[in-house]
Amino acid sequence: MVNTTITENDIWQVLATVNDPEVPVLSILDLGIVRNVTIFQGPDEKGFYGKIAITPTYSGCPAMDVISLQIKLSLAEHNIPPISIIQQLSPAWTTDWMSEAGKQKLVAYGIAAPIGKAIDQINLEALEIPCPQCNSINTRLISQFGSTACKALFQCNDCKEPFDYFKCH
Repeated sequence: MVNTTITENDIWQVLATVNDPEVPVLSILDLGIVRNVTIFQGPDEKGFYGKIAITPTYSGCPAMDVISLQIKLSLAEHNIPPISIIQQLSPAWTTDWMSEAGKQKLVAYGIAAPIGKAIDQINLEALEIPCPQCNSINTRLISQFGSTACKALFQCNDCKEPFDYFKCH
């Protein structure tokens, strides 16, 4: 049976369980890509309508279709009627939208979290990126791009481990 007496809070709770397919330790809320949730009843209390706006981390991000599908499946598992999911490109996503808990989850997973604010981002080679393995700042940039376009590849000069850095933007 479909639940038609849900609230926006109910939807936010479901969204908190949807993980990013590229960094599975982060929920889409940790990542900060969910911009808005709107629900309303149809005329004469018949029908339920809703919209979720999500913003890709990069324009053309291949994970967005998977994320949209995961959202739809999670809502269906909670007996929530289908909701429109739109991709909102403006304003562009920024790492400033990531939660602090999400940044801590990145480090625990072995990915260096974004340093500073996107507006202050400078040359990657000039940043002191702490190694998520040993916390040393004796690290160096290997490549502007890591396992995905939103990451850069670094290596720790102390423990010698390579690691991704989630770039500010």
